[in-house]
Amino acid sequence: MNGKEILKYCPNYYNIVNFDFSENDVISEKLISIYKNYIFNIDMQNRNELEKVSELDHVLASYLHDYLFRSTLQKEIVTVRVKRDNNIISSLVDAIIHIFTDYEEYTTRKLYISKWI
Repeated sequence: MNGKEILKYCPNYYNIVNFDFSENDVISEKLISIYKNYIFNIDMQNRNELEKVSELDHVLASYLHDYLFRSTLQKEIVTVRVKRDNNIISSLVDAIIHIFTDYEEYTTRKLYISKWI
């Protein structure tokens, strides 16, 4: 697989891998490691995996810029359970994306504009 091809789906790659986290921040280090491992080991012919790579890229970019999401992900990722027969990296990627989806639904509120008569 060509690394340049996969980076077309990861516009935030360099921001993510060059993220300056503290020495004690093991979770950020592991998330970035999972990200790099996952994106460079997918099947480029599989459309679902390419979409998941793009989504993971977006989620980790949000992780870098949104402090509230960062703390939410750090709390919830340690509770994720992976079955032995599943691919660990793929299962963690699915969990990360799921946590972000739940976070977005929880923090996004519908605004109603009332009409005054």
